[in-house]
Formats: sequence, C-alpha cells, structure tokens
Amino acid sequence: MTDSTGKDVKSWVDASRYDLETARALLGSRRYLYVLFMCQQSLEKLLKAHLTRRTAAFPPRIHSLGRLAELAGLELSQDDKALLERLSLYYLQSRYPPEIHALAKQITRSVAMTHLAQTEVLWKRLRRHLIRNK
Repeated sequence: MTDSTGKDVKSWVDASRYDLETARALLGSRRYLYVLFMCQQSLEKLLKAHLTRRTAAFPPRIHSLGRLAELAGLELSQDDKALLERLSLYYLQSRYPPEIHALAKQITRSVAMTHLAQTEVLWKRLRRHLIRNK
C-alpha cells in the first residue's frame, strides 16, 4: 500500500467519524430522518475506506452499502447486511423533496435511536477490522 493510499483511507475514516458524530447531534435536535441519512453516510464512507485499502484506488461512486461491503470483501452477519440495506434506502429516498416530509413523519425517536445504536456497533467493528488489516 502506498503512502497516499494510507492518507486516502484516513480521510475516508475521518469523514465517516464526522458523519457519525453529526448523526448523534441530529438526534438531540429531533431531526430523525437526517440521523438515519448520516448513519448511512458514515457507513458508506467507512466502507469506502475498506475498499480503498483493498484496491489502492478511489472507490466507485455508488451508495449501496451492501454492494460496497461486497466489493470490499467484508463478511457480515445477516443482521449487519439487513442494517446496510435499510440505511441504503434513506440515502435514496431522502434526496427527493416530495418524499422527505412523508418519510420524516414515519421515523420516531425510537427508530432513530435504534438505527444509530446499531450503526455505532457496526462502525466500531468495521473500524477495528480496518486497523487490524493494515
């Protein structure tokens, strides 16, 4: 792995961490739809760090968390895969203004807290895996 690849991986991880912190902050401001969006963004960037480490190339501009995990060669549990699939929906749906209001009404504090907690657990595991496989 080149030095620039290591810097790229670090950049992805730093951006991912920032997004996870943003998700936590949004929970406190009761913007639950955007908590899920930032959870998705956080995991997307961490998966892109894995993919960058694996390929030493810029990752593809895709947002499907399941596909990114697959391309990164990560073995995940069915629960983790299900979480990635659910969060991927919030990336796509939250981009279109007509759907935002209706979607936001469906997401309670409990739903946001659950997804954030699950994201944090998976994030920590993926981060440890990234550190171990330098």
